[in-house]
Amino acid sequence: MVIIFTLAVLMLALAPQIWVKRVMRHHARERTDFPGTGGEFARHVLDRLGLAEVVVELTDRGDHYDPNDRAVRLSKDNHDGRSLTAVVVAAHEVGHAMQDASGFPALARRQRLAHIAVRLQKVGAVVMLAAPVLFIVVRSPIAMLVQAALAVVVLGASVVLHLVTLPVELDASFRRAMPVLETGRYLDQSDLPAARSILRAAALTYVASAAMSLLNVASWIRVLR
Repeated sequence: MVIIFTLAVLMLALAPQIWVKRVMRHHARERTDFPGTGGEFARHVLDRLGLAEVVVELTDRGDHYDPNDRAVRLSKDNHDGRSLTAVVVAAHEVGHAMQDASGFPALARRQRLAHIAVRLQKVGAVVMLAAPVLFIVVRSPIAMLVQAALAVVVLGASVVLHLVTLPVELDASFRRAMPVLETGRYLDQSDLPAARSILRAAALTYVASAAMSLLNVASWIRVLR
């Protein structure tokens, strides 16, 4: 039963990742009919929405919006590319800037949870490094049990963070980015179904992350048992 559960969670984690990469790659070819790059598109939409203070930056840490620095950050392919993937991913990240500007409660909640998760990870890293030393010194399995229990707490916080993130991502995709693309007529009607697939793929990355965290939690729970 445990093996079946583990395999099911593993498939839940891997299947979205494979599908997301396929969708993004399929629509990543350069489009000569697009007037600008993903980065230029993001800048244009932000200015049009009155969000000139939000900067658009190149990053090597994956596409994301940073509410602390008020920055839309895009990977090189999406910042400099003139593909459907580049434009739609840029629109999605602009969607997060729109959430921030409107005071979207779920985005603020995700940020608070993210800060808590980072603190837990730092504490967890210290305890996990110290646990083997304590085990050698005190010769007690309690140190290892504490390590395992802390791992469950840290990874559990990660699962909660990913689950809270999913509705934020869906809102950025389908209540913010998609209406901008449609009402602004930035894409041909024939491109809209593919745009929806890309936006759906962007949101599903968090389902995969949550599943992987859940798999790790299950592994540490077995250690505790």
